[in-house]
Amino acid sequence: MSASELAGLAEEEEQPRKRAPWGVIALVLLTGLALIRNGSGEFDVGPPQPASAAAADSRSAQGAALPDPLPYSVPDRVRIPSIRVDAPILPVGLDTDGWVGAPPPEDPNLAGWFTGAVSPGEKGTAVVVGHVDNKQGPAVFYGLGALKKGNRVEVARTDGKTAVFEIYGIEVFEKNNFPGDRVYASKGTPELRVITCGGGFSKQNGYDGNVVVFARLAGVR
Repeated sequence: MSASELAGLAEEEEQPRKRAPWGVIALVLLTGLALIRNGSGEFDVGPPQPASAAAADSRSAQGAALPDPLPYSVPDRVRIPSIRVDAPILPVGLDTDGWVGAPPPEDPNLAGWFTGAVSPGEKGTAVVVGHVDNKQGPAVFYGLGALKKGNRVEVARTDGKTAVFEIYGIEVFEKNNFPGDRVYASKGTPELRVITCGGGFSKQNGYDGNVVVFARLAGVR
């Protein structure tokens, strides 16, 4: 698929629409995020990295009573109380070259929702991205790697509802070996991925990995 065809996936912004196949979304997100260095990495202490015990375990959902999916609604704000995140969400699509857009790096407290996937709370896998740092210091998702299973991610939506997601995994993946099928595929229930850069850092290539938070809808307020 050409860059112009991929860019067409993000042309509609406000209305519900047919979603792109998850495989296309995975490819676009993988390549797009690989070009987002998410900051300078030039600090004495880097961002926290997920512990091996925080690896996602899909079996934890078995037998759980999950809320019904929500209808489409543009997300407005993301909150992660355990790491003191409270940030507005900017819709991001694909740029003119077919890459996933990112929030402006100059604003450290801003997240992006990829409009080519579902909205948070809908059936399927929603995707929220953000920078880990910039040249001034830590940015919105600097602390993602410190999260633990059971922590909550709250997404306030423009329909007045707040989708509350429970984290069941936090992992870091190499950008050159990113498991797109595992990260982005729909589980048949409302899920959320929160993604930033992580892993090792070099001035030439930036961060070599992505920190990925796996979460599923646990409640609606």
